[in-house]
Amino acid sequence: MYKLKFIPVFLLMGVPVFCLAQKKDTPAQAVAVKDTIPKVDSAKNAPGQLKKYEEVITQKAITKNGMFRVHQIEEQYFFEIPDSLLNRDILVVNRISKAPAGLRPYVNVYAGDQIAENVIRFERGPFNRLFMKRMIFREKSADSTENGLYRAVVNSSLQPIVAAFPVKALGGDRVAGITYVIDVSSFLQTENEIFHFGPEARKGLSLGGVQTDKSYVAGLNAFPLNVEVKMVRTYMPATPTSLLPTTYEVNSSLLLLPRVPMKPRYADARVGFFSRGMVDFDAEPQRVASKYYATRWRLEPKPEDRERYLRGELVEPQKPIIYYIDPATPKKWVPYLIAGVNDWQKAFEQAGFKNAIKALRAPENDSTWSIDDARHNVIVYKPSAIANASGPHVHDPRSGEIIETHINWYHNIMSLVHDWYMIQAGAIDPKARTMQFDDELMGQLIRFVSSHEVGHTLGLMHNFASSSTVPVEKLRDKKYVEENGHTPSIMDYARFNYVAQPEDNITEKGIFPRIGAYDKWAIQWGYRWLPQFDSPAAETPYLNKLIIDSLNRNKQLIFGFEMDAYDPRYQSEDLGDDAVLASTYGLKNLKRILPKLAEWTKEPNEGYENLREISTQVFRQYMLYMAHVWKSVGGIYTTPKSVEQHGPVFEPVPYEKQKAAMKFLDNNLFNIPDWLTSDNSFDLTGSSPDPYFQVAQSGALSRLLGSGNLINFIKNETRFRNKKLYTGAEFLDDLKKSVWSELYSHKPIDVNRRGLQRMYITEACHAFRAVNELVGRNYGNGTQIYINPDPTGADVEGLMRTHLLSLKKDITQAIPFQKGLAKDHLQNIIARIDKVLKDGEPLIR
Repeated sequence: MYKLKFIPVFLLMGVPVFCLAQKKDTPAQAVAVKDTIPKVDSAKNAPGQLKKYEEVITQKAITKNGMFRVHQIEEQYFFEIPDSLLNRDILVVNRISKAPAGLRPYVNVYAGDQIAENVIRFERGPFNRLFMKRMIFREKSADSTENGLYRAVVNSSLQPIVAAFPVKALGGDRVAGITYVIDVSSFLQTENEIFHFGPEARKGLSLGGVQTDKSYVAGLNAFPLNVEVKMVRTYMPATPTSLLPTTYEVNSSLLLLPRVPMKPRYADARVGFFSRGMVDFDAEPQRVASKYYATRWRLEPKPEDRERYLRGELVEPQKPIIYYIDPATPKKWVPYLIAGVNDWQKAFEQAGFKNAIKALRAPENDSTWSIDDARHNVIVYKPSAIANASGPHVHDPRSGEIIETHINWYHNIMSLVHDWYMIQAGAIDPKARTMQFDDELMGQLIRFVSSHEVGHTLGLMHNFASSSTVPVEKLRDKKYVEENGHTPSIMDYARFNYVAQPEDNITEKGIFPRIGAYDKWAIQWGYRWLPQFDSPAAETPYLNKLIIDSLNRNKQLIFGFEMDAYDPRYQSEDLGDDAVLASTYGLKNLKRILPKLAEWTKEPNEGYENLREISTQVFRQYMLYMAHVWKSVGGIYTTPKSVEQHGPVFEPVPYEKQKAAMKFLDNNLFNIPDWLTSDNSFDLTGSSPDPYFQVAQSGALSRLLGSGNLINFIKNETRFRNKKLYTGAEFLDDLKKSVWSELYSHKPIDVNRRGLQRMYITEACHAFRAVNELVGRNYGNGTQIYINPDPTGADVEGLMRTHLLSLKKDITQAIPFQKGLAKDHLQNIIARIDKVLKDGEPLIR
């Protein structure tokens, strides 16, 4: 069920969703030491008996000062927790600081990978103990009045105690306050619920039990806002398939969260921000409401600049967002990674801030700077064969405030962007026609990927609707694309302008993606400082009006959720407002480059591996064009709106678009173009294109004949009676005429077409059984998205039974006109249809 305010929550870090059940905090008051020192239990051997400070923290101690003091005395480790930190929320982020040798390429794990995240509190307990509690934020009430809900929420949300530490000694003074010295040696050296691999990470890495005799604490460090703990841990394998243990160095960052959480901003389905959910008992007066907080950095003007900001002047924030470049990064790529970050400055200007974001080279020979310090945002360069990059972030679960990020930048990302650019831009950019791009071109490719990943760390989700707002012919307009770019959002998977043709003479400025109008607007929505509102609920009407007015002025500000299975506007790697026309232009360019690949991929003293790899990318691109088109068939537009907006939320894809899509698939997929099958490069690589065509055809038939798609046709006939509809019956008739055209033309059915027709029957027969294929989870309202729900509870069976009977009749009439294997094939098809109609037995896919 669609709800405007409940947007899907994506968890890039693999961390559970938590919500807040907490009273508003106030700054701690200064108290005299004598009033805070706990009384010593005089009972013999009672827990928590105290020693003098110097008896515990001796002169042998190696002490680090920071958020709290940490001490090492040989193999003993102590935390010295000040009274001011009791009952404060501390975020614990666990990362791999050194990965084991020998796992890759079978297991992709690298230094810098995040493996778990928790929030803890230290609290005073009886018998002179400190308790460590793991905080679980799922519910919230701020009403702490006598009869308010806060007390009831707290009483029903007792947080688990994960460790109890006897206080060994008291420290501190009357100025700084009391401190509690606890021995954490045993806790750190054994597996526990806080400093550990999370359940998903343990499962993915097949980790069994920790071997304590081969594990140890590698060191403690303290910084003003965080404490760092390094541990070396050796694990037995979880399964008997591997007999060797693995050793990891794990870094845990304990980061102090703000005493008073940032004022949240409710997420909205019309703007693509990651979010964290909660049950809010104060949000609605007559019901319990689930609310979602957009994840954002805290950006506020300096106190002296607040009036200037509110007058509309650009001001610098109190605390800008700063990214550091990993010192391990090859020097020649550092300027481009920096540029990818700094490109976002223009977007923040739309939110009223200048110099709000920047990237810096990591300090050299500075012992106070560490890549593991949780205060530092870092683009971490990983020596990896993975062709990817990712932009996770760590945020305060109480408010959505982003605390820090480590962007994962894998070395082999360059091979990915190289292949994309060669295939999508090779027809229009001569610099794309080689296996080794010059440094400037590769640098600019790195820059755009950097901008995309930084966008995620700013809280932005993928916006797959962005590219669908641009008229296809505008993508060939040199002036338009070089001024505006080919997509309004860097957060789309728009890649490169594959629509542009050689005669358009478009330069790289019109080929590359860039930070666009949507990105700037989304930053404005998320980061505009609104001090006039004291709560997220109070600012919601203002933000709702901002969204409505902005969309009315500029349709290119639309946001599209990437997991929508049936809206053809929301797709990966598509371009333009007409998938048929855009894919037609894309195919024209593939036809141009395919004969050239042997020359473009040639390198001295090498074989044809490059050609094989790039040819594979050509067919991947071909399959993308087919998928962009087939999603229109049976599709439904879903446009989130508030009640103040006009127009429908749900609409069927127009009749003419669906008919055009079917015609395109008939010409380019179910009947493979000759230019795709006649290229002589296959003689050099030894590979055949047939498997790619079979995958594309199978994917199309699985989608088109899937129960989810057929149910859409059936529902549309009920929901949209006053519109001209492409009905399920007409669709099946068109598909039959395309896939089974030889029944009517009496042409011989060749081997490839026979394979296609067998796939057709297999997919059609799935209409008689339930095969739920999960394609995603909507974390916003807890429902699962199935592309092929149970067809037996709808009219799908009846629709398909009628269709198969009609097909059987046509096959029977066509059999006399076929010979040999083609005739045998048709007779076998009749037998398969009879079996499923008679017995209801599913056919093996």
